[in-house]
Amino acid sequence: MYCAANPDKPSKVADIAAAFSMSETHLFKIMKVLVDADLMKTIRGRNGGIVLPRPASEITVGQVVRATEESFLLAECFDSGRQDCPLVNHCGFNSVLTEALQAFLAVLDKCTIAELAENRANIRYLLQMEDIPLASSKANVKSGEAAHV
Repeated sequence: MYCAANPDKPSKVADIAAAFSMSETHLFKIMKVLVDADLMKTIRGRNGGIVLPRPASEITVGQVVRATEESFLLAECFDSGRQDCPLVNHCGFNSVLTEALQAFLAVLDKCTIAELAENRANIRYLLQMEDIPLASSKANVKSGEAAHV
């Protein structure tokens, strides 16, 4: 969302880490996964940083979640190597969880990064990016509406 709110120039890892109160080391690990999945692009050099590799409207939340989550095993029986439950082949719980996971991911696939970053002025304000939002955006932030970004 940070990069979507800052589309005109590369974002610095240090700035993103500071905005979200996280370590740069942890953010670098996340960025590597996103770059490998072609969901982020790095630009080297003095004016480099990270950018979205294509418009935010073409990147879904589902793509990002699939790339960053190591496992979607909702129960031990989902792991094909762990078949120690006597009900594993006859349990309805497995199919219910599979259906729920598919529904969850389908919802995430409908939402793009652009939609999440729609209120760019408020996002920039809340993440303490360098510019000041428009007066109407500032009023929305003060009234608590920005909590929904």
